[in-house]
Amino acid sequence: MYKNILILIAVLFLGFTTKSNSQINTNTTKIPVLNFDALEPLLYTDSEEIHIVNFWAMWCAHCVKELPILQEYQKQHPNVKITLVSLDFTEDIATKLKPFLKKKGITTQVVLLDDPDSNTWIDKINPNWSGSIPFTIIFNAKKRSFHERMFENIEDLENEINKIN
Repeated sequence: MYKNILILIAVLFLGFTTKSNSQINTNTTKIPVLNFDALEPLLYTDSEEIHIVNFWAMWCAHCVKELPILQEYQKQHPNVKITLVSLDFTEDIATKLKPFLKKKGITTQVVLLDDPDSNTWIDKINPNWSGSIPFTIIFNAKKRSFHERMFENIEDLENEINKIN
């Protein structure tokens, strides 16, 4: 009887202390898994500092080609907040996404958007966005620009950022 009570307490304790699936932690990199409601605050700021949010996926060749440009810009401008929003599958985080980011040397903040209602959230982000990626938002508290294309190089990205400043 005493063993059964201990087992029950252990099971209950584990049930209350395990992490939810809102973050998947493998190795040292945490990639938050967000629905659109949780992501939406990242799309706005009260700051005068530049923020960049880039929607991408591993299966998108243009996205993959653009990632090193965003990473290099982040290294040169650590005061700029860059968030890479992966549209890959949550089940691929540990086996594909994290190894991909490590191989490519991407250390910029990555979150994964897991929200199947893309017809709703795409229009909330920008009604003119067709849904194709890469898609980048460059903004601060006063200005915002949307880019449904790949940045060709760091100068191309800087030209668009300078229009916000």
